Amino acid sequence: MQGVHWLGRWLLLLGVLSGAAMGSQARTLSVVGPWEIVGIEPARSGYIFSRMQVAETLTTVDDQGRLAPQLATSWRVSADGLEWRFRLREGVLFHDGSALTADGVARSLQHARAGHGVLSQVAVTAVEPAGDEVVLRLEHPFVALPAYLAHYSTQVLAPTAYDDQGRVKALIGTGPYRLTSLTPPLQLTLERNERWWGDRPAIASVRYLAVGKSETRALMAASGEADLVYSLLPTSLGVLRHNPAVRTETVTVPRTRLLKLNVASPFFSDLRVRRALSLALDRRGMAGVMLRNERLAASQLFPPTLSGWHDVDLAALRYDPGEARRLLAEAGWLPGDDGILHKDGVRFAVSLTTFSSWPELPVLASAIQAQWREVGIDLQVAVGNSSEIVSRHRDGSLQLGLLSRNFSLVPDPLGTLLQDFGPEGGDWGAMGWSDAALQQMLDGLSAGTDKAERIAQQQGVAGILQQQLPVIPLAWSELRVAVSNDLDGLRVDPFELSYHLSALRWAE
Repeated sequence: MQGVHWLGRWLLLLGVLSGAAMGSQARTLSVVGPWEIVGIEPARSGYIFSRMQVAETLTTVDDQGRLAPQLATSWRVSADGLEWRFRLREGVLFHDGSALTADGVARSLQHARAGHGVLSQVAVTAVEPAGDEVVLRLEHPFVALPAYLAHYSTQVLAPTAYDDQGRVKALIGTGPYRLTSLTPPLQLTLERNERWWGDRPAIASVRYLAVGKSETRALMAASGEADLVYSLLPTSLGVLRHNPAVRTETVTVPRTRLLKLNVASPFFSDLRVRRALSLALDRRGMAGVMLRNERLAASQLFPPTLSGWHDVDLAALRYDPGEARRLLAEAGWLPGDDGILHKDGVRFAVSLTTFSSWPELPVLASAIQAQWREVGIDLQVAVGNSSEIVSRHRDGSLQLGLLSRNFSLVPDPLGTLLQDFGPEGGDWGAMGWSDAALQQMLDGLSAGTDKAERIAQQQGVAGILQQQLPVIPLAWSELRVAVSNDLDGLRVDPFELSYHLSALRWAE
């Protein structure tokens, strides 16, 4: 049955590729990325619908990461910080022809608040329409609220998008493209929304295809099967740069590849062990060989692109396998006859879970496996779906997870940090670890402080995470994109909120 399942998916893929070849004659834009579509609920697959400009949020960011209007044209907060008012853009229509109203926006935000998205983590006491504004009332001040409303889980959908139980039954947004077909998990098709409130898109139809292997995505770009391809390996990019029909772009993004540890496990509860694991990693070597850029070696969790959070004075993570062995021995882990460490009759044999949606992760996992073997750790690597890290975090079975964490899906790193390092940890962050001082700093940042105090708290957060290592940073990130020379107007968003398809046009 498993073979039948994969055969069906490959047949679907071949059918889509054939359709893409025919569609190119009709000037259908073909977009390819690694991200599968698991449904229409914004909290689950909303990042696809935001990037493809089907659904929109109240706020967004510009290319420098500054908050910018989208469906809300302005916002203001009361003196006590407990009431936020967002004024709605006039003349906006949903894809079903109904008008954007404060009532409809309030309903979408109430849905987001009741679900598993970021708004559920904010102490919102009420979401209410008020003329041409939507009012959010808070239990306590929270300065990052406008940034939270740029997150894909807060997409504004039409009232007709929900069933009687308040569940999303159809994706009816306000964006420049409307959904015409959806075949989870691999593809969707879009057509231009002629009534969009912005400038009319030049391209009338778009197809998105999820393709897991970077090599396959690169071949599709090289052959013309795809016009716009996201998330490529450096090796693929090198080949494409010699293709006269394709050009490539690379932008630095606020994303860090990291190891997530189950600190409650007897293998990782000792801080000396966590430090040893970090010291045993040759970050510069991995970044240079596998990512083709030594400067991506992570000296701390936050990359330099995150101004205020990246601390230039923080002692950098370093490579010292000798010191790693010393710390492991100090913690009671001694080599056995097979060279693997033992303690109290337990062999240091652990498993790492990762996934291939980000194509460099399995390659990095193999390097980690080899480097840790040099200090006596037997690491097994399992490559599956990203959802396995979440499910195994929740049932407590995860030992190690290798992932790529984005600090800008909420375009304020505080949004990610509150998810990952709160008292209960987070699916993509801490597991079996919390820190009262860190929590106090995050609470202070949430309530709002003056600029100098805010920077001190941000760098305090960076320092605690560097010292305690509940997650171990490996490498910062670049987003690599290939685009056909038939396209003009490409705008690569370093914050990965949108593909800006509406700005693209076919070259003359």
